[in-house]
Amino acid sequence: MTFEIWCVFALSALGLACVPGPNSLLALSHGARYGYKKTIWTICGGVSGFFILITVAMLGLGTLLEAKPELMIGLQWLGALYLAWLGFKLFFASAISIEQTTTVVSVLPKELFKQGYFAALSNPKVLLFFTAFLAQFINPDEAFIPQFLVITFSFLCIEFVVEYIVARLADKVKTLLLANGRTFNQCCGAFFLLLAAVAVVKSLA
Repeated sequence: MTFEIWCVFALSALGLACVPGPNSLLALSHGARYGYKKTIWTICGGVSGFFILITVAMLGLGTLLEAKPELMIGLQWLGALYLAWLGFKLFFASAISIEQTTTVVSVLPKELFKQGYFAALSNPKVLLFFTAFLAQFINPDEAFIPQFLVITFSFLCIEFVVEYIVARLADKVKTLLLANGRTFNQCCGAFFLLLAAVAVVKSLA
C-alpha cells in the first residue's frame, strides 16, 4: 500500500468514525457519567468489536451474508434487541451527581468494556460495509497480510482517537450535562431506541 492510498484511506476512515453511531454515543454518555479515563474501557471494548468485524469482513463473511439474507435479518434483529436493551437501561437510569462519578465507576471496567464491545457488534450491516469499503484499498497484486494489518491498525487507531475526543469533551462539560442528568440519560436512551428501530425497519425492507 502506497502512502498516497493510505492517506485516502485514513481520511475516509476519519469521516466514517465521525458519523454518529452506537459507540460514539456510548463514549459521549460514559464520558459524562464516568469521566474520560474510565470511558477508555468503553472505547477499548468498541475497538475490539470493530477488530472482530473487520477481520470477519476481510475473511469473506460479508459475501456470505449477501448470499444468505435470512442470516443477515437474524443478526440484525439480535443487534436491534441489544441496542433496545441499552436504550431502555439508559432511559430509565437515575441521574448521578458529580460526586457520585468518582465512586460509582471503580467497579465498572468490565461492564464498560462489554457495553462498548457489543455495541460495535450490534449492527451486522457493518460487515457488508467493511467488505465493500476495505476492498477499495486492497491491492490484489500485493501480499494480503501486510495490507490487512496496516488497514486494520489504522482504522482502529482513528476510531479510538475520535471516540476518546468525544469522551474527553463530554467529561469537560459533564457539569452541564449532569445538571440535567435525567434528561441527558433519556436523550441518550432515546437515541439507542431509535437506532434499534432503524435496524428493525432496515431488516424488513
